[in-house]
Amino acid sequence: MKTITLLLSFLFITVVSFSQTVNDLFVKAEQYEKQLKEEEAYSIYKDIIKVEPRNIKALTMCSELASRIGKRQPDKTKSMDFYNAAKIYAQRALTVDSTNANANCAMAIAMGRMALISSGKEKVANVKEIKRYADVALKYDPKSFKAWHILGKWNYEVSNLNGLEKAAIKILYGGMPAASMNDAIKYYEKAKSLEPTFVLNLFELAKAYRKNGQDDKAIENITKLLKLPNRTAEDAWYKTEAKKMLEELQ
Repeated sequence: MKTITLLLSFLFITVVSFSQTVNDLFVKAEQYEKQLKEEEAYSIYKDIIKVEPRNIKALTMCSELASRIGKRQPDKTKSMDFYNAAKIYAQRALTVDSTNANANCAMAIAMGRMALISSGKEKVANVKEIKRYADVALKYDPKSFKAWHILGKWNYEVSNLNGLEKAAIKILYGGMPAASMNDAIKYYEKAKSLEPTFVLNLFELAKAYRKNGQDDKAIENITKLLKLPNRTAEDAWYKTEAKKMLEELQ
């Protein structure tokens, strides 16, 4: 009896220890994120997955951070390595819970980043899937600002596909849902209403307004985003590009 009691006590202590370790690691990772040290945060989230392989938050954050870190790589090959990792982490998160909005958004983001540096069939295949994952995210969380932003970006990019890419979509998939700059703006605005401090969304919204010939609206959104604090390591870059756009518009 005493042996069983000791064994149960040991198991309890072990479980509590693992729990404390994971909680501590989450705190550390979030601190790194606030400091815009995304590579360090990425490493910590990977450590959490070693302890809890099915931790959906850690899997999703690894995916999102890999997508962001990939964008900052010096060449396409290194970027694609990170995007592939982002896709793998997102798929693992979806295996844990296919209805999780953040996991679906993470997959859409990874595929979106891959599409932007791809061409031909690979790009077309990713474009088709991006909207599907965003739609699933919104099905389970209509207030997911990330999903609305993704739909805005999807409409923006698809409406700007060249003739060969559109023809490939028609041949491979028999066409694709209609996309327009007006819809891009509508979805970006929806994301803005849910999360007004999302720098990337304001930047993309300004681009869409400019493309749509609404320079006053573009300037309005650039002015807003330039006043916001940086919350991701990408935000400084978006602000630099926004300033260039503002100079061209004025």
